[in-house]
Amino acid sequence: MSYAIVGFGKVGQALAHAFARKNIDVSVASRRPPEALAPQARAIGPTVVARSLRDALGADTVILAVPFGEHREVAKALPSWTGKTVIDAMNALLPPEELDGLLSSAFAAKAFIGARLVKAFNHLAAARLAADPIVEGGHRVVFLSSDDEDAIAPVAALAKQLGFAPVKLGKLNEGGALVHARDRIWGQLIFQDLFRKEQ
Repeated sequence: MSYAIVGFGKVGQALAHAFARKNIDVSVASRRPPEALAPQARAIGPTVVARSLRDALGADTVILAVPFGEHREVAKALPSWTGKTVIDAMNALLPPEELDGLLSSAFAAKAFIGARLVKAFNHLAAARLAADPIVEGGHRVVFLSSDDEDAIAPVAALAKQLGFAPVKLGKLNEGGALVHARDRIWGQLIFQDLFRKEQ
């Protein structure tokens, strides 16, 4: 399984730290050329490699850590998303009418036709995501939701590999609504920093 993080701001870099901590290879890309990201990527760890957006999108699993308004540009960079898993780590502070009345992940999923979309890693602040998820014998919780039940399993496996404790919330518009931000209203589980004894 190959991984890429698209977006190399605070959240993208925090996730890159999580991959580096476990020596898992990950490509990172943004609107900036790879040469601009390379020094920061190298500083995080040898398994973090800056690539062009097109090269990074060759990965099996793509984590979206871009500002919400940029997700369509990322989607257009590939002719087909079929067979790929897209992890939505974005938050959209937009009113429902700008999202066609949908939750942001369901709205974003429309741009990534053929992909399996899972909402994950969006409810923790970047500093928490970057920190070691194992504290006093407990694992920091990461919430997962998707309308594709089969898509959740590999993302849960990745979360475990990174040291987190995945908790499945079900479909995007059901339990997933607890980790969505809309129109300055934050879901009840956003920013909840929880731990579980077992992964």
